[in-house]
Amino acid sequence: MIRVLLADDQALVRGALAALLNLEPDLEVVAEVGSGEAVLDAVRREHPDVALLDVEMPGMDGIAAAAAVRAEFPGVRVLIVTTFGRPGYLRRALRAGASGFVVKDTPAARLADAVRRVHAGLRVVDPVLAADSLVAGESPLTERETEVLRAARDGASVAVLASRLFLSEGTVRNHLSAAIGKTSARNRAEAVRIAEENGWL
Repeated sequence: MIRVLLADDQALVRGALAALLNLEPDLEVVAEVGSGEAVLDAVRREHPDVALLDVEMPGMDGIAAAAAVRAEFPGVRVLIVTTFGRPGYLRRALRAGASGFVVKDTPAARLADAVRRVHAGLRVVDPVLAADSLVAGESPLTERETEVLRAARDGASVAVLASRLFLSEGTVRNHLSAAIGKTSARNRAEAVRIAEENGWL
């Protein structure tokens, strides 16, 4: 049996995925969690073979959780299953050590097969997303610009951002200006939107 952990903040989705995977004769869902923070404890407790992680969860996202799992449990394979098929997410997930990346509208049989393939040591990537990722290229943002844009998602003032990030207001303005230029945005709200749509944040 292939032991599977599911992490998704939407209980309905999590339950549906568990029900579908448990119908397979060789798959057993041994843990279901609703946040990225809960993933490591569940892995320690249940010793899954494969962890299916959603990207967008409150607190620690699925990509950060994937990196944490791979660092502590290199034998556990990670398959990212997400609603948001964004090229930047794919690149970040693979860099974090994920073995696969599929979108949630993947047919159940194909998802079960993806779990088996990842468990066998193969890489599984949604083909449309792989092509989009090649076309989109790498994020043009530096690590610091990404951090500043991420913090600016809620529309906070430069003074608040500077306080949050322990930077000077001038430095925050410079990073925001650079990010706006690199994303060809008109303002920082549009820069945030463009970066989010590409999965760079």
